[in-house]
Amino acid sequence: MFLRCSTRKKDGKEHRYFSIVENKRVADGRVVQRHVLYLGEINSSQELAWRKSIEVFEDGRARPSTLSLFPADRCKALIPDESVVRVQLSELRLCHPRQWGACWLAVKLWRELELDRFWGECLSPGRKGTRWDQVLLVLVAYRLITPGSEWRLHRQWFGSSALGDLLGADFSLAESHKLYACHDLLLKHKQALFDHLVGRWRDLFNASFEVLLYDLTSTYFESDPPQDEDDKRRFGYSRDKRSDCVQVVIALIVTPQGFPLAYEVLAGNTSDKTTLREFLHKIEAQYGKAERIWLMDRGIPTQEVLQEMRQSNPPIKYLVGTPKGRLTRLEKQLLDKPWHSARPGVKVKLLAQQSELYVLARSNDRIAKERSMRRRQLKWLWMRLKQLGAMTLTREDLLMKLGAAKQKTPSAWRLVQIEVAEHKASFTYRLKREKLRSVRRREGQYLLRTNLTESDPAKLWSLYLQLVAVEEAFKNLKGDLAVRPIFHQNEKRVEAHIFVSFLAYCLHVTLTERLRTLAPGLTTRSVLEKFATVQMIDVHLPTTDGRQIILTRTTQPEHELRLLLDKLKLELPPQPPPKISAAQATSAPAL
Repeated sequence: MFLRCSTRKKDGKEHRYFSIVENKRVADGRVVQRHVLYLGEINSSQELAWRKSIEVFEDGRARPSTLSLFPADRCKALIPDESVVRVQLSELRLCHPRQWGACWLAVKLWRELELDRFWGECLSPGRKGTRWDQVLLVLVAYRLITPGSEWRLHRQWFGSSALGDLLGADFSLAESHKLYACHDLLLKHKQALFDHLVGRWRDLFNASFEVLLYDLTSTYFESDPPQDEDDKRRFGYSRDKRSDCVQVVIALIVTPQGFPLAYEVLAGNTSDKTTLREFLHKIEAQYGKAERIWLMDRGIPTQEVLQEMRQSNPPIKYLVGTPKGRLTRLEKQLLDKPWHSARPGVKVKLLAQQSELYVLARSNDRIAKERSMRRRQLKWLWMRLKQLGAMTLTREDLLMKLGAAKQKTPSAWRLVQIEVAEHKASFTYRLKREKLRSVRRREGQYLLRTNLTESDPAKLWSLYLQLVAVEEAFKNLKGDLAVRPIFHQNEKRVEAHIFVSFLAYCLHVTLTERLRTLAPGLTTRSVLEKFATVQMIDVHLPTTDGRQIILTRTTQPEHELRLLLDKLKLELPPQPPPKISAAQATSAPAL
């Protein structure tokens, strides 16, 4: 194996991406290269660490050796001894293959966060001895590894996984009624879980909670609206573009590293700007008053809440984006202000007003991106208008096609003046040049608002960019962890389903943080897929006296997985000891 570097120029800057590649000789004698791991952009020290690890694995690889097996019919000369077991190699069977590696990693992360101790104290065994803490672990591991419905977990997934072996339990953990009943026991422990996780983030990663990122998302249901008017499933603004479905809103607070601090499930018709005040009080009541900085997107805080934050004791710091309308009102005052360099490719202007500071930031990378998007939309719209002008259509069909074009390119539509004749199927169009100049002038610009009046502009810009962490959290919840579709119909179980997804995200972000220092391009999903290649299998060896030797064995990890285990400082457990069944009776007793 070796490191391969590929170079790509983007926006005038050279980027170097690294991958681990392995040479393999095929049947016709050729040597082909197999891609093992993608590492992304790594610095020089990380590159040296990976090269050293690869050299260790290459130099330390053992040579293959040949072993001879002796069947039972070749052992007749042995002295009879009860301690000697003669096996029938010709009858060897391999039974019950199941996925082990990713399940083992999920259990490892669960115990690393000490969730086994926490839930062992919170969820006492049931009247019939049901280990509810282990049932919850099964739900969370399933959501992390291959998310789906509880019914699929019960019918298919648990039997094809090694979770029962890892937990020393059987299929009773995956009984369908237990999976659903477990949801009813969770929500009352939500606040205690938040406190526990904060302590673990601090102990494991020295996490800081002085900067908090707050944002909201929504998730919808493919179901009829509930009859209960107090149900949280309501129609509202859908971030998934599914306004035809009822939904709930999820509000989340995370740190810049992605560690979740708290979340709440709100009614689907909740307005973003009505949620912040409650969360400010909740965090203050839970963790006390402290010098915290809240990062938020525009549309969340109101003028009244921002004033309350400034007037609190001590003042609550904030950095928030502002609507474009405010940039229009402040544009004349910002014209005379000089540009300051915040970082390469980013310039800022500062405007102090009363106890606040407005920061106008302009990013060259963002300019190139927004300009490219605008040009692509405008080019498509202009060509489409030219096509429509050459078609023979009725006036109704023309209006429908114009409406479809507007829906596809809303940004470019605002830059074109279109006039449709009142009684004919014809129209004229022209470019709004003044509007285009205004849009072009504002491309790549953000107006930020903060009461951190003494902060460095570069620090403010870097802080605002950290909002991507909460967006990444929502992306993982909806993508990797597949929080939807939600099959539950009971409101409390809907909230408990989101709670299980939140727990799976905690395991997800713990592994992500472990990987952060190794290679930015190594994703949590790719690591789980690598671990999932390790299988567990039962080897059945019949003996000459009618017994069965059962060897439960896990397959050996491949080169890339051994490399990952070494870098993550993880050691696989020893193989389970063999088991032997009791001897079967050779004849029936006489009557």
